[in-house]
Parts: sequence; structure tokens; C-alpha cells
Amino acid sequence: MTSTGLQSEFSRRSLGRRALSLLGAGAALPFYNEPALAQLSMIGPLPPDAVKINANENPLGPCAEAAEAIYSVVKKGGRYMYEETFSFSRTLAEQEGLKPNYVMPFPGSSDPLHRAVLAYTSPDKPFIMGDPGYEAGQRAAQFIGSKVIRVPLNSKFEHDVKAMVAASPNAGVIYICNPNNPTGTITPRADIEWVLANKPKGSILLLDEAYIHLSTETFGTDLVAKDRDLIVLRTFSKLYGMAGLRAGAAIGRPDLLAKLSSYGAGALPLTGMVGAAASLKSPNLVADRRKIIGDTRNDVFDFLHKHNARFVPSVSNKFMVQWDKPGGEMVKAFAAEKIFIGRVWPAWPNHARVSIGTPDEMAKFKTAYKKIFGV
Repeated sequence: MTSTGLQSEFSRRSLGRRALSLLGAGAALPFYNEPALAQLSMIGPLPPDAVKINANENPLGPCAEAAEAIYSVVKKGGRYMYEETFSFSRTLAEQEGLKPNYVMPFPGSSDPLHRAVLAYTSPDKPFIMGDPGYEAGQRAAQFIGSKVIRVPLNSKFEHDVKAMVAASPNAGVIYICNPNNPTGTITPRADIEWVLANKPKGSILLLDEAYIHLSTETFGTDLVAKDRDLIVLRTFSKLYGMAGLRAGAAIGRPDLLAKLSSYGAGALPLTGMVGAAASLKSPNLVADRRKIIGDTRNDVFDFLHKHNARFVPSVSNKFMVQWDKPGGEMVKAFAAEKIFIGRVWPAWPNHARVSIGTPDEMAKFKTAYKKIFGV
């Protein structure tokens, strides 16, 4: 190996050891800890009658089966009970038609997202994402000095996959959140397959399916079963209503997942694991909640159409509204009415994201909208 190669290898190993040591020490990495992840949506103490539709949460909370499983296991919280984590992994693997070693459990999906960026990007292997898109991976890449390439969504608000693949011949990670956050729009399955067929050699597709259950889109895990170069991320924070309980998984070939395990370890939250396993076994949960959230979303869309509002059609539990004023001003206007909507993305300064709450919460959103716009 040349001196340049040795220096590069030493730098990469040093960076990996540094990241691992910080994680092991429980340090608050800028991109890793929960407060850092939440800061863009954190709005502080709220009035008791406030409507909080800013963070893509599911106000329905855990299903009855998950809640019962959690209540039943709380008193056993003094033990690690690793077997519950293994049970969750096996259940998810079986439902996805995969071997158990193709599923790696995590407390949510942000953790494996960050690990994948650490493992597969570097200063000469960029992180490529849609714009606007979910920024957690971007933050992890910037922390370790990896180049971030943001590719604008196309005219249909889908990921422009051909532009993403063409963005760098040395790509480390091509990140697609499907449905996208913040737009709630789908990138077609044919485009996902095109990325896998045409991406740079040595890169991976990181397919974030945090919101996939809210749509009728085909899951990407059958591509994992074909041993393709992708890692699928799943979380129980959205449709399953477990954002505060922390459960999720990375799904991929064992050799791809193995690189994630180098960046930290530890027991997973017992409540999250049993709640997630129980949720998977609830037979009608996904279909029922998809309908509840979809009906509420479509009712709001009908209202916005009636008042000639401009918004991005979404199949998820959030959507982007285009205002006639800077999005930040509209966030403040709704906050003055005790309606706390989501944030603004730099790529779209006149848009702001709105999450889907309960029918009652969205009725209050509509009342505030009419007051603000005098309609």
C-alpha cells in the first residue's frame, strides 16, 4: 500500500474509532442524540388547548395489543430480556419473507440511518439525497466530512433518480425516503429498481420506509430478499404510533448490516420491542389506521381545494403547503392561534409542513386557516 493509501486508511480507522468511542461514552454527537434530532421540531411548553401537528406523530398512539404488552412487561424492566428483541426480529423477518439475520433491530430508524452514513460514506464517497428531504443523514455525513449532494425533486415531487445516480460516480449512499419526508410523495417502484440497476459500483441504496405503511406502495424488502445492494429502514414511530417508545429495524443482506454494528451496541428498550412485536401481530392494524389517517388527510385536502390553496398531494401523514408569504411567517401566524404546524425547508422557503392529527385537531387547523386568511 502506498503512503497515501496508508494515510487514507489510517484516517478512516481513526474516524471510525473516534465515532465509536464517543458513542460508547454516551456523548451527545450533533447528529446522533434524540434532542439533536428533535430540535428542528421542538417548540417548548404548549398551552393545554394547543394543537400539535408539527412532527409527523400519530396521535392514536400504540394499538391496544401493543399497550397491553408494554403494561405487562414494565415490571420486568430490571432485566435485559434479550429474547424479546430476538422475538421481534424473527416476527418482522417472517412477515417480510426473510431469514432472521436479514433484520437488525434498533430503537427507531434514525439510529441505523446514521450508522449507514458512517459506514458507507466518506470525504470521497458522497451522500446523495433528494431536496427537500429528511436531513438526519445529511447531518451525519457533514459531521464526518462526507460530501452531501442534494438533488431537487422532479416536477411530480418524486426523487429524480437519474439525476441522483449521475450526481457522483463515487457515491457512497443514495438515500431515498419513500414516501418522502417532508412532501409525503411516492417515488415509483420502477425508479427504485432503476437506481439499483444503475447506481455506482460499491454504493448502496438506503431506502427509508418510515412512512410506507401509510401508502399502498410495494415494500422494498423483496429486493432485499434478492440480495440487492440496499438497506431498508423501518420504524414503529409513524403508523404504529410508537414515536416515544422507540422501535425500528434495518433490513438488508447480512454483510451490509454487519457494517452497522461497529458503531455502537447495547440492549434495546424492552417496552419498544414487545410493543413492536405485538403491533406486527395485530391483523387489521395497518389497514385500519391507513384508512383513518387517509380519510382525515383527504378531508383537509378537500378543504384546501375549496379555498384554492396550493399544496403537494401526499399519501402520508403530512403534506407541504405553499403560502403567499415566507413559510416561517405562516408558522408564526398559526402558532398565534395555538396551532403548531411544521417547519420550513431551505429549498422551498414559501412552504411549511403540516402533519395529520385527529379529525378534531384538523378541524381546529381549518378554523385557524379561515381566520388567518379571512375566508
